[in-house]
Amino acid sequence: MREKRRMAAPAPARSTKASIEPLRTGYALIVDGHIKASFEAKASALEAGTQLKSRFPRLQVKIYDAENKLSEIVEIAHGNGNVTENVAPIPKL
Repeated sequence: MREKRRMAAPAPARSTKASIEPLRTGYALIVDGHIKASFEAKASALEAGTQLKSRFPRLQVKIYDAENKLSEIVEIAHGNGNVTENVAPIPKL
């Protein structure tokens, strides 16, 4: 006789979830539509965004300003071997 196959138990839900509280101050690093990190200073958020974009150029990377409720796309332009940062403002998130 054949034995019945048992299905594997589903994996448990992740214990860490993103905060459901909206960001009110500071800057958020948004990667492909998901908030990945928050920063107090815009310079540190831009630095993290440009480093990520230079390593993974196909990602969509934005910096969200919580106080002004504006997003900025972080783009890396490659020319002559130099990496330059182009930040374009986008209204709202």
